Amino acid sequence: MKTMPAGEFKARCLRVMEEVKRYRTPVVITKKGRPVAKLVPPDTPPADVFGCMAGTARIVGDIEAPILPASAWEAVDPRAPRGPRKRVIRSRRRTTR
Repeated sequence: MKTMPAGEFKARCLRVMEEVKRYRTPVVITKKGRPVAKLVPPDTPPADVFGCMAGTARIVGDIEAPILPASAWEAVDPRAPRGPRKRVIRSRRRTTR
Protein backbone atom coordinates (compact mmCIF):
# COMPACT_ATOMS: atom_id res chain seq x y z
CA MET A 1 0.00 0.00 0.00
CA LYS A 2 1.32 3.38 -1.00
CA THR A 3 1.08 6.52 1.20
CA MET A 4 1.00 10.07 -0.12
CA PRO A 5 0.73 13.51 1.52
CA ALA A 6 -2.46 15.45 0.75
CA GLY A 7 -0.58 18.26 -1.02
CA GLU A 8 1.10 15.84 -3.41
CA PHE A 9 -2.21 14.03 -3.99
CA LYS A 10 -3.88 17.36 -4.81
CA ALA A 11 -1.21 18.13 -7.41
CA ARG A 12 -1.30 14.65 -9.04
CA CYS A 13 -4.87 13.55 -8.33
CA LEU A 14 -5.86 12.36 -11.83
CA ARG A 15 -2.58 10.54 -12.40
CA VAL A 16 -2.83 8.78 -9.02
CA MET A 17 -6.42 7.73 -9.75
CA GLU A 18 -5.34 6.22 -13.08
CA GLU A 19 -2.51 4.30 -11.36
CA VAL A 20 -4.89 2.93 -8.75
CA LYS A 21 -7.27 1.86 -11.48
CA ARG A 22 -4.57 0.27 -13.64
CA TYR A 23 -2.45 -1.45 -10.98
CA ARG A 24 -5.25 -2.00 -8.42
CA THR A 25 -3.08 -0.81 -5.50
CA PRO A 26 -4.70 1.35 -2.80
CA VAL A 27 -3.21 4.71 -1.83
CA VAL A 28 -3.48 6.20 1.68
CA ILE A 29 -3.65 10.01 1.71
CA THR A 30 -2.14 11.64 4.79
CA LYS A 31 -2.25 15.07 6.43
CA LYS A 32 0.64 15.85 8.78
CA GLY A 33 1.59 12.17 8.73
CA ARG A 34 -1.85 10.90 9.80
CA PRO A 35 -4.06 8.98 7.36
CA VAL A 36 -7.22 10.85 6.39
CA ALA A 37 -8.42 9.00 3.29
CA LYS A 38 -7.83 5.81 1.37
CA LEU A 39 -8.17 5.60 -2.41
CA VAL A 40 -8.98 2.04 -3.47
CA PRO A 41 -9.84 0.54 -6.85
CA PRO A 42 -13.51 -0.25 -7.45
CA ASP A 43 -14.75 -3.81 -7.03
CA THR A 44 -15.22 -5.76 -10.21
CA PRO A 45 -18.83 -5.48 -11.33
CA PRO A 46 -20.89 -8.64 -10.75
CA ALA A 47 -21.69 -10.72 -13.78
CA ASP A 48 -25.01 -9.73 -15.32
CA VAL A 49 -27.67 -12.44 -15.26
CA PHE A 50 -29.23 -11.33 -18.53
CA GLY A 51 -27.26 -12.48 -21.51
CA CYS A 52 -24.88 -14.70 -19.55
CA MET A 53 -25.99 -17.76 -21.56
CA ALA A 54 -25.79 -16.00 -24.94
CA GLY A 55 -24.26 -18.20 -27.60
CA THR A 56 -24.50 -21.44 -25.61
CA ALA A 57 -27.64 -22.88 -27.24
CA ARG A 58 -28.18 -24.10 -30.78
CA ILE A 59 -31.42 -24.01 -32.76
CA VAL A 60 -31.84 -27.22 -34.71
CA GLY A 61 -34.61 -27.33 -37.27
CA ASP A 62 -37.72 -25.17 -37.53
CA ILE A 63 -38.71 -23.84 -34.11
CA GLU A 64 -42.13 -22.65 -35.33
CA ALA A 65 -43.28 -25.91 -36.92
CA PRO A 66 -45.57 -28.17 -34.86
CA ILE A 67 -44.12 -31.38 -33.45
CA LEU A 68 -46.92 -33.54 -34.89
CA PRO A 69 -48.40 -33.13 -38.37
CA ALA A 70 -51.86 -31.51 -38.54
CA SER A 71 -53.44 -34.82 -39.61
CA ALA A 72 -52.57 -36.33 -36.22
CA TRP A 73 -54.57 -33.71 -34.34
CA GLU A 74 -58.12 -34.61 -33.39
CA ALA A 75 -59.20 -30.99 -33.38
CA VAL A 76 -58.16 -30.52 -37.00
CA ASP A 77 -59.38 -33.85 -38.39
CA PRO A 78 -63.02 -33.36 -39.55
CA ARG A 79 -63.52 -37.16 -39.64
CA ALA A 80 -62.74 -37.56 -35.94
CA PRO A 81 -65.73 -38.91 -34.01
CA ARG A 82 -67.48 -36.39 -31.86
CA GLY A 83 -69.14 -37.27 -28.62
CA PRO A 84 -72.68 -36.23 -27.78
CA ARG A 85 -73.05 -32.62 -26.90
CA LYS A 86 -74.18 -31.86 -23.42
CA ARG A 87 -76.76 -29.19 -23.05
CA VAL A 88 -76.56 -27.08 -19.97
CA ILE A 89 -79.90 -25.95 -18.64
CA ARG A 90 -79.87 -23.14 -16.18
CA SER A 91 -82.81 -22.72 -13.93
CA ARG A 92 -83.92 -19.33 -12.77
CA ARG A 93 -84.73 -18.91 -9.17
CA ARG A 94 -87.46 -16.50 -8.39
CA THR A 95 -87.45 -14.78 -5.11
CA THR A 96 -90.68 -13.70 -3.57
CA ARG A 97 -91.08 -10.95 -1.10
